[in-house]
Amino acid sequence: MSPRSGEPFKPTRRKRGFERTSGLLATRIRQASEKRGFSESRVLTHWAEIAGAEIAAIARPVSIGYGRGSFGATLTVLTTGANAPMLQMQEPRLREKVNAVYGYAAISRIRFTQTAPTGFSEGQAAFSPAPNPAPSAPDESAQRKAADLSGDVSDETLRNALSTLGALVLTKNKRRSEKPE
Repeated sequence: MSPRSGEPFKPTRRKRGFERTSGLLATRIRQASEKRGFSESRVLTHWAEIAGAEIAAIARPVSIGYGRGSFGATLTVLTTGANAPMLQMQEPRLREKVNAVYGYAAISRIRFTQTAPTGFSEGQAAFSPAPNPAPSAPDESAQRKAADLSGDVSDETLRNALSTLGALVLTKNKRRSEKPE
């Protein structure tokens, strides 16, 4: 019931049915990338594919600046000081790869901005994702309890898998409850 009129509440429905998340976020991503001068957001989102894995591991695109009355724009790329000379030598090839995304010679120059290996004062400039931490082994009490709970399963392979899974879950729950809040 509607709180004011006493009529039944009817939720509004989209007429298109299910929508992809990328479609729902496309305008927000486009607006955010246009603030940095990226009219084509693929340069940001697919940087590793455009530049190659070697360059993407040591550099990130920051912004695109358009000069007054000049043809083409300047792409600003962030890297560490030690890698800047190496990237400078690869500038023509990198410029060709980026321009292939645009479909024309949109980028006429690439400027490499250097930062310290530790990053900015606000945080760190990470050029590659952090490695996943190694999973910790479950404690023995959790292993015993999980083995007791899966003891009725007749298939040995399934019993071992359930026992291992149960021990990991019990250990995770135990650690979660021990954390100070």
